[in-house]
Amino acid sequence: MKRREFITLLGGAATATWPLAARAQQPKRPVIGFLNSITDNAEDLAAFRQGLADVGFIEGQNVMVLYRHADGHYERLPALAAELVAQQVEVIVTVSSSPAALAAKRATSTIPIAFLIGADPLRVGLV
Repeated sequence: MKRREFITLLGGAATATWPLAARAQQPKRPVIGFLNSITDNAEDLAAFRQGLADVGFIEGQNVMVLYRHADGHYERLPALAAELVAQQVEVIVTVSSSPAALAAKRATSTIPIAFLIGADPLRVGLV
């Protein structure tokens, strides 16, 4: 499976973590936190947005996405993850970064985290 297809799938999987009943009861738009260790990658973001659209979520219409990018400065990840937690996002999505996923895990034990990494998640301490 190509990376772009997997990221599209990840976008859809992130929305699947929300209970259907909760979606129906909430008048406000759900908020996704997107945490990235590097500068945003247009191709990855396009695939993520397409994955959301595939399951009926259009950014700016019925879902909000808060983006946080560390621009390669990994030491910024804990603060960026804490910002997303403070914003009370429904899920945090990280792409291609064990450090970003680990920062999200350290920042919350209640918000689901959807991640795409190349390493073994058990070995790096994510699961």
